Amino acid sequence: MSVKIQKLNGTIQRELSLIFRTEVRDRNLRFVTVTAVETTNDLSFAKVFVTFLGNENDKRRGLEALEKSSGYIRSLLAKKLKVRKVPELIFKIDESVEYGNKIEKIISELHEKDSQK
Repeated sequence: MSVKIQKLNGTIQRELSLIFRTEVRDRNLRFVTVTAVETTNDLSFAKVFVTFLGNENDKRRGLEALEKSSGYIRSLLAKKLKVRKVPELIFKIDESVEYGNKIEKIISELHEKDSQK
């Protein structure tokens, strides 16, 4: 991945976080966190990985709200970016945080079993 795309990914991630915090008023997007952005080499698509605070139902509603308002969010992003073409945003739930928590729980359980022996 080129340095230009890496910088653009970081800029998109930062600007989307600001947009969610200050400009989007949807209640389902109150507790959204942008964890990563992966832009294609031709800058036509950007996968935006997000996490939501809450249960599975909150995640589902949040992802639906993101998909409905993706055009609006993209237009807000276009005002902030200095690129000719703003990539189309594809929102995905980031499962890595949950996976990391699961692994950490398993490791702590193993340590507890070792200390009990």
